[in-house]
Amino acid sequence: MDFASLMQSQITSAQPSDTNKKYLKRSEVEAQRQADYLREQEELEQARLDRLEKKRKRDDEEAERVAAREAKKKRLAEESRKRAEEEAKAEENARRKRLGLPLLEGRSDSREGTPLKEGEQDVVDDELRMNLRDMGEPTVLFGETHLQRLRRYRKLTAAALAPKMSKGPIPTTIELLPEAEMKVPAIIPTESEAKKYLSRQIASYFDMVLTEWLLALSRRDAATKDSFSGKQAYNNFLSARENLTPLFRKLESHVLPDVLLRSVNEIVHLMQLKQYVRANDAYLRLSIGKAAWPIGVTMVGIHERSAREKLHETDKNKDGQAHIMADETTRKMLQGIKRCLSFAQTRWPPEDLGQLMG
Repeated sequence: MDFASLMQSQITSAQPSDTNKKYLKRSEVEAQRQADYLREQEELEQARLDRLEKKRKRDDEEAERVAAREAKKKRLAEESRKRAEEEAKAEENARRKRLGLPLLEGRSDSREGTPLKEGEQDVVDDELRMNLRDMGEPTVLFGETHLQRLRRYRKLTAAALAPKMSKGPIPTTIELLPEAEMKVPAIIPTESEAKKYLSRQIASYFDMVLTEWLLALSRRDAATKDSFSGKQAYNNFLSARENLTPLFRKLESHVLPDVLLRSVNEIVHLMQLKQYVRANDAYLRLSIGKAAWPIGVTMVGIHERSAREKLHETDKNKDGQAHIMADETTRKMLQGIKRCLSFAQTRWPPEDLGQLMG
């Protein structure tokens, strides 16, 4: 072997192999880094998917447990309801057997299984159907049992006996009269029936005034309604309606005292005659009265003068009050009457302009 061949073999054996390279190219380092990054991302994604799968399994197991509990609750409630229906049905059958009524057959609902209330009387089925036929109602509805038919009859009779409310601004059970029959007498009658008819006349008149007032407010244009004066006028109507409600309630139950009934009748009578100034005077006599009111210094010195006694003795009504405005409810009621009086002179103006209030 020559020297050149020997040196070449030594150089070849001294070079490192590809697997144990001492130096790497930049492209090889970047490729290795990207491969490690992708492997790390795959491991993280797999871990996230494993966590989601475990959470989904836990949620499914929890939902199954909740559904099982709800199903158990419904089953127990249904069994409890069925037992209660069977017990109620047995009691109802025992009562029907005792009264000689037909027994309940088949499965009944909760309304049918509930027995009658204490003190509630049963009605024979034939008589019950006859009563429904007389009322113009169907005798039997589809799938209706005797107890349901009885309750339907009781509800219809209760609705028929209930007092009907009017549809005016102040709903009332008073049977309102037409305008031709609202003319009240100058003096209140003494008979009970005549007083009841007078109460109907007064309630009908104020109902008509409030209705006309509401119609007049509704006829205004939008600009007037939205203005300050327009809103104030509507608030005055609401205040008058609210204040007159106690008057309607007293007229319904016929508990309005004669001293008030006499004065209100006088005001209404003068309003119907379009004598509004005299009606306002009657209102002032009712609200303020003729009692002496203390003005300024009423007592000087140590001795009380004899004229001071008149401050508490004049113009007392039957209740011993010096003026009627001592009652808050009555005071508001009279304010409502005064507002109706102010509107009436604009809605039905008098022929004599001297009867217009200022």
